[in-house]
Amino acid sequence: MAKKEETISLIDTFSEFKELKNIDRTTMVSVLEESFRSVIAKMFGTDENYDVIVNPDKGDFEIWRNREVVEDENLTNPNMQISLSEAQKIDASYEVGEEVTDEVIFANFGRRAILNLRQTLASKILELEKDSLYNKYTDKVGEVISAEVYQIWKKEMLLLDDEGNELLLPKSEQIPSDFYRKGETVRAVVARVDNTNNNPKIILSRTSPVFLQRLFEMEVPEINDGLITIKKIARIPGERAKIAVESYDDRIDPVGACVGVKGARIHGIVRELRNENIDVINYTSNMSLFIQRALNPAKISSIRLDEENRKAEVYLKPEEVSLAIGKGGLNIKLASMLTEYTIDVFRELDETADEEDIYLDEFKDEIDEWVINAIKGIGIDTAKGVLNAPREMLIEKADLEEDTVDDVLRILKAEFEE
Repeated sequence: MAKKEETISLIDTFSEFKELKNIDRTTMVSVLEESFRSVIAKMFGTDENYDVIVNPDKGDFEIWRNREVVEDENLTNPNMQISLSEAQKIDASYEVGEEVTDEVIFANFGRRAILNLRQTLASKILELEKDSLYNKYTDKVGEVISAEVYQIWKKEMLLLDDEGNELLLPKSEQIPSDFYRKGETVRAVVARVDNTNNNPKIILSRTSPVFLQRLFEMEVPEINDGLITIKKIARIPGERAKIAVESYDDRIDPVGACVGVKGARIHGIVRELRNENIDVINYTSNMSLFIQRALNPAKISSIRLDEENRKAEVYLKPEEVSLAIGKGGLNIKLASMLTEYTIDVFRELDETADEEDIYLDEFKDEIDEWVINAIKGIGIDTAKGVLNAPREMLIEKADLEEDTVDDVLRILKAEFEE
């Protein structure tokens, strides 16, 4: 009776795995059969003379062993052979050379064999689970999914999907102002699946440009239907983004469609991205015009392109410079990312003012030469050019300390006040 219970408990174990794991029935039967064969092979050195039959409908299994009948004195391998006298106890008609097939009760192999089977089965199922998880999420790379926050660490968050699979959202892939508590739902894009040593790790992202693209596809039916195409995206997560769109139908205004009536469509995306400002612009293959649009809201006076080196010199009226650069240099940085051109901003100087202007090189006795060179490096080489430039532009573009810029402005200002 105990042996029968052992057999039943094996099937119960199999059923538990089947309930717990998301593996199809055919694969599960195959795994169970392989596990039995693995244990048999370990015990007897081979499993080739065994037939393993799994009956998932009945919830049981059968193991049959095939042995050749040999003369009693010729018996050398009891696993592959059966003596004539033993065979005739089963059926008196057996003769030498025939094959005897008899059922083997697995539980008779002992507790160690049963334990070995369970461990083998668990190991194979774990491998299958990993393969299944890897394949499932490899197909989902680039898709937006929702998952629940399970644990929060310093460098990453552990999330669980609907099936309890573990997903990771690293700090580097979170928007700086993201804040979540355990149990809350997070929306993110599947960025990649790492599979080191067959141990899949699903990495999510909320900072990827793909996440922004997918949100637009979800909010704007015309994009989803292929009437509007997203051509380029540039993002500084949580701060600002620029997205270039194009329509192949003249009747559709791509920018208007993306923004929606009174901003209805874009508001949801902005909220999801923690109030990230989003500029939607019309794409054009005319690079000069594209750069002008990318620098919006600044109005450009003229532009000079160096297509070979992908550089653009942009000239603006003094009051437009700060708009082109933007707060903290974000506008010009995003415009460069979107157009893939290095953009240098130049101020249009009043010709009458030029006569009274002084070249920076004249101030070498008061300002360090490396500071002058840094300022000249961003296209400003006169004193009034510096004084008319926004302070934050000098700090950001020339990569100077605030105190250094303030000293330069004080020295130059004093020169003209005299």
